[in-house]
Amino acid sequence: MIMHTVTHLVVLADGLIPGAKPTKIPGLSDPVARLFGYGLWLIMLAGVGGVGFGLFKLAVSDKSRHGGGSESFKWMGSGVVAILLSSSLISILNGVAG
Repeated sequence: MIMHTVTHLVVLADGLIPGAKPTKIPGLSDPVARLFGYGLWLIMLAGVGGVGFGLFKLAVSDKSRHGGGSESFKWMGSGVVAILLSSSLISILNGVAG
């Protein structure tokens, strides 16, 4: 069941990210390399979504003294961390593979 869902995510990522083709890593089977490569691209897209949602929450938040204004910065911070982590892992894997 989980593998079936992951396969559907890879097919979705293949259509969603047109220029993202994972580099073949030596010693790794093709399905594992595809899942790992597209998984990193999906993490990057999730980080972009987190930053966007944080900006949205910042725009519509209650900015009075009693409003909880730090939640939007938590969303933006976690989105930036996801983008940095996935992009660094993508560049490291491309350096190892090529």
